Amino acid sequence: MTVSESAGERKFPPWMIPAIGYAVSLASLVWVYRGTNWQEEWVLIRGTEWYWVLAAVVSDVAVYAVQGWRWNILLKPVGAVPVGKTIQAIYIGLFANECLPFRPGEILRCYLQSRWSGVSFPIVLSSMVLERLFDGVWLILGFLMISMFVHVPRAFLLGSLILATFMVIVSVMMFLAMARKRDNRPERQGRMAGWIQHLANGLEAMGNSPSFYWSILLSLLYLALQVGPIYFLMCGYFDTTSMIGIACVVLVLLRLGSILPQGPGNVGSFQALVVLGLHLFGVHKAAATGFATMLFVVVTVPLWLVGLFALLGTRMRLDDLRRDAHEVHRPGRV
Repeated sequence: MTVSESAGERKFPPWMIPAIGYAVSLASLVWVYRGTNWQEEWVLIRGTEWYWVLAAVVSDVAVYAVQGWRWNILLKPVGAVPVGKTIQAIYIGLFANECLPFRPGEILRCYLQSRWSGVSFPIVLSSMVLERLFDGVWLILGFLMISMFVHVPRAFLLGSLILATFMVIVSVMMFLAMARKRDNRPERQGRMAGWIQHLANGLEAMGNSPSFYWSILLSLLYLALQVGPIYFLMCGYFDTTSMIGIACVVLVLLRLGSILPQGPGNVGSFQALVVLGLHLFGVHKAAATGFATMLFVVVTVPLWLVGLFALLGTRMRLDDLRRDAHEVHRPGRV
């Protein structure tokens, strides 16, 4: 047996990660819905006032319009593309995330943005990295502020501090990348080095523009709007308007939980995290299960519809986009 054959046998099976993701989703669904009395849950769901549901749907759709606006502003120093196209790319990415496992929509939206704007894929990808950095910073700051008024378990506080430390490290690395002198000839380097240099060039261009700071402020609005669907639905389902702090904690759990491998649309883990978050504040599991189910429908179905129409507007199939995006985002391609 050759060395290459031996290494091939030891290679991590490609089916293992999807299997883990689906196992997490299935186990979460079993835990959430085992023993659920649907007759009682249906009474609570039907009792939710329609205007609270409508407010949740509108705020959920508006979240990603703001994200598109922020992304457009962030990319302004390196390329111009209509805001409508940017928002379309985001909704297509969301549709892909709801239909396919492991959030491939993040790569898809970068591919579409690169294709429509003419900006190289690595630079567009660097803008997405900045987006995630902004979101992480505001998420941690918001969670720490909420913990001053709402009791949260120490384990969550410790986790937030660990995540904050990680965000500081990433921020320093990105600051160094933005501060370095731009190399306008990355093609003269090796493939991987040139790909990384494209990333650094994009960060440098965006980080030294006034639009960079506007994007940071819009990130706060983007995060605040994400609380909307959870809070509005809580107002209708639990018939109280005093759960804003709980809604914020649930949002943090959902955002952190999306990091784990799981099935399409975060099904299963989404419901489990909502139930867990409400349980921390004394909400009975039965009531929390009905709310988690309703919230999943409210924040998922509208995105399916909007994302589907956005995809139809490209006259391309999702499989074709995924294949093309996979080919482009390889480090050897810029």
